[in-house]
Amino acid sequence: MPLTPDWAAFFAAELAALAALTGFVVVAISINLARILSYSWLPSRGGEALVGPVGAITATSLVLIPGQPAALLGGEIVVAGLVMVIAPIIVQARTWGSRAEATAVEHVTRAVMSVGFALSFVIGGALLVFAAFSGLFWIAGGDIACLIAVVFNSWVLMVEILR
Repeated sequence: MPLTPDWAAFFAAELAALAALTGFVVVAISINLARILSYSWLPSRGGEALVGPVGAITATSLVLIPGQPAALLGGEIVVAGLVMVIAPIIVQARTWGSRAEATAVEHVTRAVMSVGFALSFVIGGALLVFAAFSGLFWIAGGDIACLIAVVFNSWVLMVEILR
């Protein structure tokens, strides 16, 4: 699927931002590793914090591969999006019982933050399968929402953990 120069520049910039912020999450985990390991539920939260940005990096990289047919690109994006949706749900379902003080609102907020943006990739990929150029807007929205989620997760892993 040929991208216009504007779309290519946008996705290249998103890719750079996602890569930088993913590195920030890795640094946050590294700096606070001992403290993260002292809580039964935080190691999985650290892993979960990497699923979204790595998935978004993968999807955005796939968009930038030249000459792919729209249906192939769409299928690849759908697969990446499904991984970004399913993996956090599994992690969260396994750890919900380990934090007695966590409220239902906290659980729902966390689920929406980790799964909500990933659905944009699934929708965008599905639209591309049917050669609907509007799928790129959904993928772009997923990238932007992922950046927000990464900043939030970095905050939790670097600052909130110290409280």
